[in-house]
Amino acid sequence: MPEPGAGWSAWPAPAKLNLFLRITGRRADGYHQLQTVFRILDWGDTVHLRPRADGGIARHGQGLPGVPESSDLLVRAARLLQEETGSPLGADIGLEKRIPIGGGFGGGSSDAATVLGALNRLWGTGLGVEELADLGLRLGADVPVFVRGHNAWAEGVGERLTALELPRAWYLLADPGVPVATAELFQAPELTRDAPPATIADFVSGAPLGNAFEPVLRRREPAVEAAFAALARFGTPRLTGTGSGCFVEFAGREDAEAARAALPPGLVAWVAAGAARSPLLDATGHPDTQGRRQEVQGTGF
Repeated sequence: MPEPGAGWSAWPAPAKLNLFLRITGRRADGYHQLQTVFRILDWGDTVHLRPRADGGIARHGQGLPGVPESSDLLVRAARLLQEETGSPLGADIGLEKRIPIGGGFGGGSSDAATVLGALNRLWGTGLGVEELADLGLRLGADVPVFVRGHNAWAEGVGERLTALELPRAWYLLADPGVPVATAELFQAPELTRDAPPATIADFVSGAPLGNAFEPVLRRREPAVEAAFAALARFGTPRLTGTGSGCFVEFAGREDAEAARAALPPGLVAWVAAGAARSPLLDATGHPDTQGRRQEVQGTGF
């Protein structure tokens, strides 16, 4: 992590949960048609940035294990913004990593979205949220939801978003410590790829929409199955995204913290609240461009 001052600024990169995840088909280009609800959390990584006048873009710190600088999503995001806007400026990039890698909490996508939004402000490139979201989609399907910064119903490959007002909730999160290769998981022969499409009304009513990857990972990874068994004492555990991370929802923080304290000592777990909107929107000064949002009074979980 860079030392405070000396031209560095810090920017939030919140984690997310997928409250469910269905695969409803496959497109001609091979990509899967998805349905999900993204829930932004009040916890995540911190991206550190320092503008440079020489146009160079460099990663500081150790970076992610096994990921060369040229492939680092943060570096790629900065270079993409630079190329698309013609900015002569560059940036030094550091990352304070808290979100587990491969857990399905959206760390890489959120980090990339933060680089786009923060450098857009620091460089004065003047792109709007939708323009930044379009750039983000070129980096990954989950990047646009972090750029827009709202809880959302998502379809397509995850890029068609309808903002949702979700009720306040707390989450007990667990990381079984199993990094998941998303591309490999999508090729699993036992994966259900033809679930009937759901609706927002189904979600609001509390219909058990599930996560298509949960039965696959629970069968393949004993650590994931063990985490589910531990969390099941306190509610209905769910898998987030295509990672190994899982969670249980609570109405209040005290109950979530009490459940965390009662978990087996070997299971890495923590508590985070759902956020009404991403703190990145406030940090970058972007106005709320989502317009009217659908309010969800309760999900029945």
